[in-house]
Amino acid sequence: MSRETLVLVVIGGILALATLVGAVLLAIRVVRTRRLLGTLGAGGKVAFYGALIYTILPVDVLPDPIYLDDMGILAGALIYLTRLAHQRRAQARRLPGQPDTPPGQDRVRRPVP
Repeated sequence: MSRETLVLVVIGGILALATLVGAVLLAIRVVRTRRLLGTLGAGGKVAFYGALIYTILPVDVLPDPIYLDDMGILAGALIYLTRLAHQRRAQARRLPGQPDTPPGQDRVRRPVP
C-alpha cells in the first residue's frame, strides 16, 4: 500500500469517527428532551421517536459509514423540539385572560413629524 493511500484511509477513518461522535452527541441531546414529551403533544412525540428510529434503523438515505443524514434528522428534531418547548413555556407563563399578543401590537405606529 502506498503512502498516499494510507493517508487517505486514515483521514477517511478520522472523518467517519467524527461523524459518528457527532451523531451520538446529537442523539444524547434528543434523548434528554424526552422528559418534555408529556407537554409537547403528538407532534413532539412523532419528531422524537421518528428521529431515533431513523437513526437506529439500517435503512438510510446515505450508507451507514456516512452519518450526515442521521445527524441532519437528529438536528432537525432537536430544533423542532426546542422551539415547541419554548412555545409551551411561553403559553404556561401567560395569566388566564391575558391576550395572546402583547399590548400595542394591534395599533399602527406612525412616524413623528
